[in-house]
Formats: sequence, structure tokens, C-alpha cells
Amino acid sequence: METAATFRSSLGIPSYYDVRSVVKGPDFVQFGSISRVTPASVKHPLISHVKLGQSRVTLKSRKCTRIRSSMSSSSNSGGSTAPIAPLQLESPIGQFLSEILVSHPHLVPAAVEQQLEQLQTDRDAESQKEEPAASGTDLVLYRRIAEVKANERRKALEEILYALIVQKFMDASVSLIPSIGPSLDPSGQVDKWPSHEEKLERLHSHEAYEMIQNHLALILGNRVADSSSVAQISKLRVGQVYAASVMYGYFLKRVDQRFQLEKSMRILPQGSDDGVLSNTQEMVGQEDGPGTDVAANTFRTAQSHPEVSSWSAGGVSAGGFGHGMKSSRLRTYVMSFDGETLHRYATIRSKEAVSIIEKHTEALFGRPEIVITPEGTVDSSKDELIKISFGGLRRLVLEAVTFGSFLWDVESHVDSRYHFVAN
Repeated sequence: METAATFRSSLGIPSYYDVRSVVKGPDFVQFGSISRVTPASVKHPLISHVKLGQSRVTLKSRKCTRIRSSMSSSSNSGGSTAPIAPLQLESPIGQFLSEILVSHPHLVPAAVEQQLEQLQTDRDAESQKEEPAASGTDLVLYRRIAEVKANERRKALEEILYALIVQKFMDASVSLIPSIGPSLDPSGQVDKWPSHEEKLERLHSHEAYEMIQNHLALILGNRVADSSSVAQISKLRVGQVYAASVMYGYFLKRVDQRFQLEKSMRILPQGSDDGVLSNTQEMVGQEDGPGTDVAANTFRTAQSHPEVSSWSAGGVSAGGFGHGMKSSRLRTYVMSFDGETLHRYATIRSKEAVSIIEKHTEALFGRPEIVITPEGTVDSSKDELIKISFGGLRRLVLEAVTFGSFLWDVESHVDSRYHFVAN
């Protein structure tokens, strides 16, 4: 429990997208219910006013400039404007990179290099300044100005990372799912986006994609191969699954890089470097080690989650969560980690990456209306429901895992040019 709490606090996901998940083993996501909220726990920078007793939470609005792309339309000779990413960028650097993403996406890496050089120059100049000898108001003002500049650099850095992630999706010819709002379809179904499953699969190693298939089986159960059936699901819960899957993709890319390196050097632990795996059920049933009872605990927790009952109305019942789970080389490899190593690999390294997960998920699913009962619990009856096919859910999860994988890549790349990741 202490490890789970530490991991959740290190992520900083907003209360309404608090997936309450922890990387306990290779199957990763363990869902817990958001059962009780105290007045202190709902204090969040995005929340401006809270009243208890069947009251509504009023949220601040944010002025943003959406990344947009001119799209040709067969029905309109003037063309239409459609977003190429759900997150709205705000900083001058973010807006500059947005324009390049639209007009010359292949030039984004070069533009990023220039911006990182400028950020480094600004940071070096700031660090060389000496605090004024004066005390009182002048010193407070000096420190406040330095703090504002540091926050501006951090925001610019976040948007540089996000622009690089968007560019990687564009390079793969995969369009990001747009913000999910009221459906214009007569059926009310929100998922009218393309599948791109084959393109997304090619972005991962064979071993990593096996793990992703297990992750999908864990979430969709016996509906993992069902693309057409439609379910009515809480939008908040889908957002939580999306955020958890982004974190899973980040974790998976991190361990897969190590796995591929050790595989190329032929130093993999025994049992991970051949095609014949030991009995997975036997490994899961062991009493000690980081992978202890991973699957069983995960399935039990998922099945006790309040959302499972609403999903079962759409067909996620027989077979249950984890239906079709398979052993894999990478899963066996992760099971060889000790607890400290597993926790380290499960931790998102920078505040900027945490913020990107938070903001991207919020941009995609919006801010939910939170109603708190007099008992201090969240009233789930006010959750917005959306109609989505299981194929659409599969696409959401695949995109989220890939987003997390790209986040690891760009975070590592940018840190090599402009150090910001804490050791």
C-alpha cells in the first residue's frame, strides 16, 4: 500500500483522473475505487469553488490556442479547420511549434533544437545572476520574477515535449483521437475515428506488443476481439483507463529498452531469452517477489471496481477481465525484477511528463462535473455516459500506450540536450 501511495503521489494526476493504479508487476494496472473524498482532498489548482452537500464543483476556464490544421474538404472548396491534437498549447514557443507542425512537420526537430538552445541560454544567464544585497520588498520581487521566468521555461519545455510526441504520431501517419464531445452521429456513438491498429502495432517491438495485448485483455476481457458491439460507459472511467494506459506505455517502453539491450548482448536472465517459458500460473502463485499474485490481485480488484457493473451491461462479463491473458518473454523478464527496480521503472521521472499526461487526458475527455455528497463521497450518478464500441475502446487504449511510449522517447531525447530530469 505504501508503494502504491508513493507511486500515485509521484504522478500527480488530477483527482478526477486519479486512476489509483500502481505498477505491481508486468500486468501493471490495478484499479481501485474512488470511494471517499474529504474536503481537503478536492483542493486542486483547477478547482475554484467547492460546496459540500450535493453541490457542484465550479471549474476555471483556460484561454488557449488549439493546434489546428487546414484540411481539404470535398464538400467545401474553402476547406475546414480540424485539430491535429486535442491539447491546446499556450506559450509562444508552443504556438510557434504548432504552426510548424501544420506547415512543415519535418522541420519540428530542428526548430526544437533551436528552442532548447535558447532555453539553456536563458537558464544559464538566470543562474549566473546574483541576488541583490537589498532585503525586504526588493528581494521578494527579485525572487518572484525569477520564479515566474522558471515557470515560463517549464511550460515551454512541456509544450516542446508535446509537440515532439504529436510529430512522432504524424510521422507514423496515425491521427490522434480528437477531443471527445457530444456525438453528431444519430446513434450517439462517439468513436468514428479510424482504427490504425496495424500502424500502431508497428511502433512497438514484438515482445512489447505481446504485453500490450495482455493489457488489452485485462481491460476488455472477453470483448477484446469484439469491435462492433457498443456499450454505454462513464466518460470519467474511460479517461482514467486512458491515463493509466499512458503510464503503462511509458513503463513498458522503459523496460523494453533494457530488455532489447540485454537481448542483443545475450545477457538476459535464464527463462527470458528462449521461446519456452516456465508456467506463468506457477510464477504468479508464488508467495514472494515483485510479481506476487499479480494477475489474481489485478483481476479481483478490477472485478470489484464499481465500473465493472456498468461495463458488464455492454457485455464485459463472461470471461471477465484478463480473459485471454498470455505469457510472454518480456513479462517473464519483468517478473525477474526486484521490488526496488520495479518501483524505479514504474516512476515517471519528470514533473513535465506528469503534467503532459494530466493535460492531454483532460483535453481529450474534458473536465467532469464532480458532485460530492454530504458523506464526502463522489456521486457517480452524475457521471457523463458515452456510447462507444469495444473497437473504439481498443483504439483508445492502443493510442494511450503508444503516447506513453513516445513520451519516454522524447523525454529522454530532450533531457540529453536540456537537462531537466531529476536523478
